[in-house]
Amino acid sequence: MEACLLIHGFTGGVHEMEPLADFLENKGFDVSTFMLSGHGGSRKEMQDAGNREWIASAEEELKTLLVKHVRVHLIGFSTGALIATRLAAFYKERIASMTLLSTPVFPLHPPAIARTLMQPRMVGRYIRNFFAVPARATREFYRIVDESLEWYEEAKSPALIVQGAKDHLVKPRSSSYLNEHLGSAFKKVLLLPQSGHMVCHSPNQLELFDAVLEHVRDHSNKTTSDSASLPTVEDMRERQSEHV
Repeated sequence: MEACLLIHGFTGGVHEMEPLADFLENKGFDVSTFMLSGHGGSRKEMQDAGNREWIASAEEELKTLLVKHVRVHLIGFSTGALIATRLAAFYKERIASMTLLSTPVFPLHPPAIARTLMQPRMVGRYIRNFFAVPARATREFYRIVDESLEWYEEAKSPALIVQGAKDHLVKPRSSSYLNEHLGSAFKKVLLLPQSGHMVCHSPNQLELFDAVLEHVRDHSNKTTSDSASLPTVEDMRERQSEHV
């Protein structure tokens, strides 16, 4: 059984990717969803958790899956896609593929969002959350965006890059930048013509789900090399301590 780790976005939660998670689970995948550190609780919890804590919480979920699986498929939405590239760069031998949804390589700033956004229900909730979060958390979001520029070349897993043509939160050139700068030997860009930022809840939902399914199946563990040569979770923990 293949494993997929789904990582939600800033100020969001598992609801952002729930339709995709359900779809993959129905197709027989071991699907893991979780809440990033500081999310889903109080304003103080959001205030106290920075981008290092967000990454660490995703990393713990990945390590749990890697105890049971040779490799894991990473699927990140928005800020979760940035975190996915960080994990793919650090644990490259154990990542089967990565799917990057609505990645904010070049995010719009709040005043621009407020001027341009046509607010359907799901995106409206995202924006209300964005403006309600503590200023420190918003700074942490822009910090992880900046730091991500150093991770892309080291993220070498096969990549599916998904961008909604009507995304009012992320500049369209984000997808082309990823296609140019990711270190992956295999990269594919999927542009969803009727989708905004919330691609898993968009009119192109079924097209997206089919593309993700094809991507993870094409890069399944059946085609990978001998697992005996791969680093163990303990090896990865030791490697992580060397970088602290």
